Amino acid sequence: MSQFESLASDALDRPTKPAMLRGAMCRCPACGEGKLYKSYLKVNDHCPACNEALHHQQADDGPAYLTILLVSHLGAPLLLAIFVAYRPSAMTLLLSFSLGAIVMSLLLLPVIKGAMVGFQWARRMHGFSA
Repeated sequence: MSQFESLASDALDRPTKPAMLRGAMCRCPACGEGKLYKSYLKVNDHCPACNEALHHQQADDGPAYLTILLVSHLGAPLLLAIFVAYRPSAMTLLLSFSLGAIVMSLLLLPVIKGAMVGFQWARRMHGFSA
């Protein structure tokens, strides 16, 4: 078997999209049953359902950067639209958009990190090759 055929069979073995969707739902990218996190952003060492090793993940700062990118790109046009339409006071805008950005960031961060762990698992990155 050639190296290309080996890589193609590995890609079919672990489809990327379902693994990322399972990770985004905070579930094990391998089985979709076990919880991915043992706390807010702490990934379990092993899946409680299928015992898949998850400690290989290296999401690092990627999820934080993507979260900032999404929240700012969603918030900036909304801020402009609200200001033009309603002309609220500066303090109202500051408080409401600060609170909205914090809440949206806290909600998106585990979802994005889970999808990134699922991507790493599907592509056999950082020790997920076994």
